[in-house]
Amino acid sequence: MFGELRIAAFPSIASLILPDAVKRLRLAWPRLEIGLEELEPIDAVAALRAWRTDIALIDDLSIEAGKDRENIELVPLAEYVLYVAVATDHPLSKRRSLGVADLRDETWAMESTWSTFGRFVIELCRRAGFEPRINAKCRGSEMVEAMVASGSSVSVAPGLRVLRAPAGVAWIKLKPEVRRKIYVAYRRGERNHPRIKVFVEEIVRAVSSIPG
Repeated sequence: MFGELRIAAFPSIASLILPDAVKRLRLAWPRLEIGLEELEPIDAVAALRAWRTDIALIDDLSIEAGKDRENIELVPLAEYVLYVAVATDHPLSKRRSLGVADLRDETWAMESTWSTFGRFVIELCRRAGFEPRINAKCRGSEMVEAMVASGSSVSVAPGLRVLRAPAGVAWIKLKPEVRRKIYVAYRRGERNHPRIKVFVEEIVRAVSSIPG
């Protein structure tokens, strides 16, 4: 197999599973050129529609935001619960679960507050009766987690982050439980294209080995 396969994925899923998946594909198909681009899910959907990428790893929030699913097919990959992230010495760090309302007096670090997920977290706060005081608008999870570990902020993030939790951050399940679904998306009718087919099979295999 040869040719180019372009993949767009959001950072948390990209960093967790794509490097090893790409390595295995390159070993199996040395002439297959794989290009990766980190994009927020809603931007990845737009890139897929515009033929700027062949595969998009996205979430259910981006599908809801985009509404129009015409000409896109989805394969479910995983489903993760959301967690509250606080410093390990935070007074709430020993709780087994936390509601968003428990965080009304905190300052927040948000990854990509302009993104679909950032807006979703803000809406969770609003439904709990408050506007979050955001003291860190971050471009990546590393800065969010650094702010949390320092005790300067709290945050809410998908369970994928727990798998690579840095020192100083306590992860506490959000109650009531909120889930985030992850999908691999491609253009309708391309499921049996050889490059799409081998990638979907590999990524499904990779995700199935990750604890939820």
